[in-house]
Amino acid sequence: MRDALFGSLPLVGGSGYMVMTAIVALVVVALLVAAYVRRRYGAMIADVRRNAGHVPPAFRSETLNQIAHEVQTAAEQHGGDVNTQAIIEHNIQSDLGGLLAGERFVKAATGLTIILGLLGTFTGLTLSIGKLAALVSGSAPAVGDITESLTRGLTQALSGMSLAFATSLFGIAAAIVMTLAGVFFNVPDRRTAFTVQLEDYLDNVLLAAHRPAAGAGVVAAGPAGAALDPLVARFGQSVAALEAAVGQFGEALRTFSGTTRDFREFNLHLKDNVQRMSLAFGDLSEALKREVGTLVTRK
Repeated sequence: MRDALFGSLPLVGGSGYMVMTAIVALVVVALLVAAYVRRRYGAMIADVRRNAGHVPPAFRSETLNQIAHEVQTAAEQHGGDVNTQAIIEHNIQSDLGGLLAGERFVKAATGLTIILGLLGTFTGLTLSIGKLAALVSGSAPAVGDITESLTRGLTQALSGMSLAFATSLFGIAAAIVMTLAGVFFNVPDRRTAFTVQLEDYLDNVLLAAHRPAAGAGVVAAGPAGAALDPLVARFGQSVAALEAAVGQFGEALRTFSGTTRDFREFNLHLKDNVQRMSLAFGDLSEALKREVGTLVTRK
């Protein structure tokens, strides 16, 4: 089976090699982008962990320093009541737009590989049907040339079909590789882990330095307020963890929905292509019958 598969590759021609090269290049670039984005998020997670317990922090990343500065400024202005998640998201959108674009590219790479495979499929079927149409509509050759003419025409038509199915096979294989890479090296999960780690540091370390001064009057009112503070802090941590879990679940559902939609569209296109090939073979069969009848009559 492997020898037959590789033996059919020379039939795809230059167009097929171009499409398959584009698919392989897309997969390689997507994997490299995914590795780079994950490494950047991992470096920022390590940066946050190095500064755990330090106030003020001394991050190596300018983005993290900017986030910490905005949180401290907001805490001084609003008395410790700060929406850290909004500040984090705003700075990620403004300063880390390249990483977000890389995430979108990696997510779209699965669909792009299937689309490139379909492009090769339609190209091959177009060439094949064109060769069959030329063979059917051509003038009747001499008796001695009919076998050679039919053989040459069928070979050219089958070459286009080889291009169609080889590129589809490459597209599906690349989509499987990208899907598995998305499962084991999920970039959005890495970003979610980074935001959760940073938000935990900002809420429980950086803002904790501002809460005693802002809430001194409440604490002095009695021991009930002091006993309530740890409960509120733990409740905030639980809410943050729940929001992160909901976000990861929603991202997984969106990824699964997009992948399912891509494969459903591919199946519909493949069904149409098979029907067209069936019609083309029917026309070829009728043409061969007519040519054989002509040959018999001439004899």
